[in-house]
Amino acid sequence: MANPEQMKMLRQVQKMQADMAAAQEALANETVEGSAGGGVVKAVVNGHGELRDITIDPGVVDPEDVETLEDLVVAAVSEALRQASALQAQRMGAVTGGLGAGGGVDDLLGGLLG
Repeated sequence: MANPEQMKMLRQVQKMQADMAAAQEALANETVEGSAGGGVVKAVVNGHGELRDITIDPGVVDPEDVETLEDLVVAAVSEALRQASALQAQRMGAVTGGLGAGGGVDDLLGGLLG
């Protein structure tokens, strides 16, 4: 039978799990934008890093220089993914209170499991 301290820790873990699920759901609905070439190419990704939209200014489309356009697309998507990663870290850090993997959560669970 769990003692009162273990029950308290279990409630904390359950709350953290619920908060993490809510944060994950919110990340799916949040978007960030990366751009390149002064904004001529824009990429939008959600908080999970899933590409949602690409916008290319028609003025940058040059059939004689496709390589530059490809580079701009890669740069815009990379920037959007970097921003999505930062958003994930911010949102999930708020839920875990800065607990790192292999640290506080493991200690909390270890206290519950023996």
